[in-house]
Amino acid sequence: MATRYSIASGVVITALALTLIALLVPVDKFGDRASASAAVAAPAAGDDDGLGTVSTAYGPLTAADRDFVRKVRLAGLWELPAGRQAQQRGTRPAIRTAGDHLVDGHTELDRQAIQVGQALGIDLPNQPSPQQQDWLSQMNRAKGDEYERLFTQLLRRAHGKVFGLLAGIRAQTRNSMVRALATSANATVLDHITVLEDTGLVDFDGLSDNVPPTK
Repeated sequence: MATRYSIASGVVITALALTLIALLVPVDKFGDRASASAAVAAPAAGDDDGLGTVSTAYGPLTAADRDFVRKVRLAGLWELPAGRQAQQRGTRPAIRTAGDHLVDGHTELDRQAIQVGQALGIDLPNQPSPQQQDWLSQMNRAKGDEYERLFTQLLRRAHGKVFGLLAGIRAQTRNSMVRALATSANATVLDHITVLEDTGLVDFDGLSDNVPPTK
C-alpha cells in the first residue's frame, strides 16, 4: 500500500514539475522577444551623435538630450544678435520690446546651456548654423518696415519649432540638468512667442515650412 502511494506521489510531483517547466520556458522566451522588439521599435528623437545613452551624476543622458542642449546654445548664437539688432533698428516700440526680451531671455538661457554642457561633457557649437547665418544676413539686408516684418516672422517661426521640441524633452528626459534647462527654456520661448505676436506683424499663414517667411 505504502509503495503504491509513494509511486503515485512521485508521478504527481513529476507531472507538476514538467508543467512548471513548460510554463516558464515560453514566458522567458517571450520576455526576450519583447525586450528586443522594444529596443528596435524605440524611435530616436533629434540628431543622433552616435554616443548612445551615457550615465551621469544627474541621470541618463540620451542623444536627444544632447541634441536639445546644443539647440538651446544654437538658438542663443543667432537670437542674441537678432535681439540686439531689433533694439537698435526697431522703429516700432513693440519691435524694440521684443528685442529686449530676446536679449534678456537668451543671455540667461545661453549661460545655463553652457553650464549644462560643461557639467555633462557635451560639446557645444560656437557659431550659428548656416541657416541661422542666412537669417541674420537677410535681416541685415532688409530695411524699414520690411526689416521689422522679416525679423518678426523669422523669429516667430523659429520659436514655434523649438516650442514643440521642448514639450517632448521636458516630458521624457531622465536627466535632472536637462529637465531644468527645458523648464527654463519653455518659459523663455513662450515669453518670446508672446512678445513677437504682440507686434501685430506675425503672418500666421506663413508660419508653415512650405511657405516663405514673408510675402
